[in-house]
Amino acid sequence: MSKKILVVDDDKVVLLSCKRILSSEGFLCELAESADEALRLIDKGFDLFIVDIKMPYKDGTYLIAELKRRRPNTPIIAMSGYNTNETAEESLKAGASRFIGKPFTPEELLSEIQKVLRRGENEKEGSGDR
Repeated sequence: MSKKILVVDDDKVVLLSCKRILSSEGFLCELAESADEALRLIDKGFDLFIVDIKMPYKDGTYLIAELKRRRPNTPIIAMSGYNTNETAEESLKAGASRFIGKPFTPEELLSEIQKVLRRGENEKEGSGDR
């Protein structure tokens, strides 16, 4: 079964690029242009959230914290054009599993997704042994 990913970014070019990349690899991809829109969609059973940190109104760190509160077992990849240690640390503290700086190549994005999803599968397999 295909993994379902929600990409959240206020930049339509980034959203459409991510959708093209993810769809070409067989992922089911939905898009949201704001934190509020993303929160309205989270009950659709996503396997992964990809969230931009710098957005107007409610930013990505707010959204990541909310997603972790409402869907604690769903991994999150944070992304930002402000590719600094502070931004990465802020997103990881909020609950993101990984951070990727923009611009990124399709290969970099897919590599991060595979790392996060593989780790999630390993955790699920390990939990059955306890």
